[in-house]
Amino acid sequence: MRVAIGLVVCMLLASVPAASAQFDPAINNAWPGDPVDSHVHMTWAALTMEVNEWADENPDIVDLVSAGNSELGRALWVVRLSDWSMETKANGSAKEIVYIDGGHHGNEYLGTALAWLSAKWYINGWNDGNEEAIDVLQNNELHILIMLNPDGNDIDTRWNINQVDLNRNYDHYWNTCPTTQPGSSAFSEAETAANAAYIDAHVTDADLYVTMHTGVWIILYPWGKWPEQPPDWELFWSIRDTVNAGISDIPIQNANQGLYPNCGTSRDYGYGKMGFPTFTFETDDEQFVPGSFENINERLAEEMDVMRYLISNVWYWRARLVVQSIAIAEDTLTVDIVNQGQASTANASLEYHNAAGEVLWASPMFGVNASNSTSVAFTVDQDIFDTQGMWNLNYQKRVINAAKWVNETINASVVDFSDSEEGGFLIAYGVFNPISVVFAMIGISVWLQRKEVAEQEDGSCDERPCKRVVNS
Repeated sequence: MRVAIGLVVCMLLASVPAASAQFDPAINNAWPGDPVDSHVHMTWAALTMEVNEWADENPDIVDLVSAGNSELGRALWVVRLSDWSMETKANGSAKEIVYIDGGHHGNEYLGTALAWLSAKWYINGWNDGNEEAIDVLQNNELHILIMLNPDGNDIDTRWNINQVDLNRNYDHYWNTCPTTQPGSSAFSEAETAANAAYIDAHVTDADLYVTMHTGVWIILYPWGKWPEQPPDWELFWSIRDTVNAGISDIPIQNANQGLYPNCGTSRDYGYGKMGFPTFTFETDDEQFVPGSFENINERLAEEMDVMRYLISNVWYWRARLVVQSIAIAEDTLTVDIVNQGQASTANASLEYHNAAGEVLWASPMFGVNASNSTSVAFTVDQDIFDTQGMWNLNYQKRVINAAKWVNETINASVVDFSDSEEGGFLIAYGVFNPISVVFAMIGISVWLQRKEVAEQEDGSCDERPCKRVVNS
């Protein structure tokens, strides 16, 4: 009975007219405005109405799905934003993926509000012709689960209906730190199990995961369990330095040192188990009172500037290796590689495949640092390359062991095969990546006296995104 009364009271509060003339509940009953103006404590029922309106009014960019249900059976809405008229980017390459969730703790309204605003900003921007919003939605998919704990939200409590802290219930060193209410086991709760299942089913290629909370004004990166820096500290520090230099002075720290030791969190699960670069975005501890009114744009403007930077530059939050040249002379193979991303990789290898895709030769593993160029030499048997084949580069997106592996075809034009006695023999074919002119070397074997190495351009704003710095 107490739960039922609480739900009714919260739903009624969401429709109480506020004192300001800007808010008219007859027009919009949930964080209304265009652009976004105002805020009241949003119930799950109000959120459901709102996100369904978004989907109905913006079918070109909004795809609404449920990740599952809460313990009380409420849908966990995921707002998926992209230019859905295009399956890929204009150049044919895959869109980058961003995952955002809010509302793990039902009484942390500002965290839920920031997740909501992260969706609404791009919807409004698309409709207003904002260049930044259009560019983001044409080149990325944003998956935003605004309210993970609707049961706790509607009764104004941190916990879910089972009195479990959802942000201690993930399968990453579950219940190994001093904590309260972690649940009976990892993923014992419907909400966390649904969130993890959605991540595993739909966003395994994500290059950014932000989970939003309220408490202390800070952004936290892994780890929560350990004070040591994570393997991808270069990436996290680079983001920190850029944000603090020109966007916001919000502290950005390792979670264990920046807040307190914590285990079983979605942040560490996303990084340690899925290999994403992850952040916990904590807004400050000034809470909204249900039924209160406040300008959300002003309240979270600086936080939104940080989010826009993270989203606009998601292309850079992984290693992006580009082979500049492969030179084979006598028994030595030398490969020159540029990393256009801001994450290092420790497990790169060069591969030579035959026409059937079988690996005929693979180099030993080597590392490439973030935003760096690398030259690596290997001793090889040239006879291996007498078979017609193609070159691939195999590597992990980031240093963390859980990071996704990618296997990318290398442009055949960068290969130079020469021999001091016979002049050199090259049998190879390959295809350019989608942003280059299509090229193939097929047919009979050709003896070459000399082959010019076609230098691959370092990349331009037409081939890779120009890095954006958000202006407040």
